Amino acid sequence: MPHSDESRESISQILATVRTIALVGASANAARDSHSVMRFLQAKGYRVIPVNPGLAGQSLNGETVYASLADIPEKIDMVDVFRNSEAAGPVTDEAVKIGAKVVWMQLGVVNEEAAARARKAGVKVVMNHCPKIEIGKRDL
Repeated sequence: MPHSDESRESISQILATVRTIALVGASANAARDSHSVMRFLQAKGYRVIPVNPGLAGQSLNGETVYASLADIPEKIDMVDVFRNSEAAGPVTDEAVKIGAKVVWMQLGVVNEEAAARARKAGVKVVMNHCPKIEIGKRDL
């Protein structure tokens, strides 16, 4: 059973309303899931800003890569976390700090403590889901 406090309807609503997504753990390697998900989301009309300190300042899929969420000079609707469950904690806290509306932890990423902190701050949390897969379900 997926770990998430969001129903299928709520997930669909999130995907219908967010426009700007910060993708933490973005990779320049086309074989990595984070790379293909970024390209997919861009093709679906989302603005996806990559976050990876090792690639900061470079361009990835037409977007400047930032070292951290705090470095992004514009408002972020959703933070998509392509990091492990432990690393998702600090990323979630940073997402709350920058005013993101949603923290989305990818498949296999679950951090209940971080999710509770985010929810307490009024941020929606989705865990153990992939937006690419969820959009595919909506498109059926």
